[in-house]
Amino acid sequence: MTGFLDEIEACIPALRRYARGLSHDRDAADDLVQDCLERAMRKRSLFRPLGPVRPWLFRILLNLYRNDQRRVRRQGIHIPLEPDGNYPDASTNQQSRLELAGVAMALQNLPAEQREVLMLVALEGMSYEEASEILEIPTGTVMSRISRARQALRTATDAPPPRLRSVK
Repeated sequence: MTGFLDEIEACIPALRRYARGLSHDRDAADDLVQDCLERAMRKRSLFRPLGPVRPWLFRILLNLYRNDQRRVRRQGIHIPLEPDGNYPDASTNQQSRLELAGVAMALQNLPAEQREVLMLVALEGMSYEEASEILEIPTGTVMSRISRARQALRTATDAPPPRLRSVK
């Protein structure tokens, strides 16, 4: 049991980052992580220790988030998805801050399925296979959603596409 709790504890910072990226609200993200951890503790008998706890926790968190979003849509409550300004300070100059805010807004405007997969892979450093397992979609779908998300971010921020290095 102690190993299980240690694994859960090690995942908390990553869960908080992901929840914050999904909700764009620090308080809502903390509530989401707390709900995720509570559910994990209540349902720990359902966890099959065939692999790491991390994907299981991310799946719980994502399902809770999606359920909450469905509830909000049914009730017709509008939740503003504005960046709260608590991003790492890229630089002290105004241009860098504006660019960072532009990227945050572009990320916020991505379709949910693209934002979810991009954050798992780019922010959390998960492999396509791990993201595929968490989102319960084929790996090819993960790859195409990431590609579309990156293209949408480039378009929204007017960033040039990455240059490919020539192979000699």
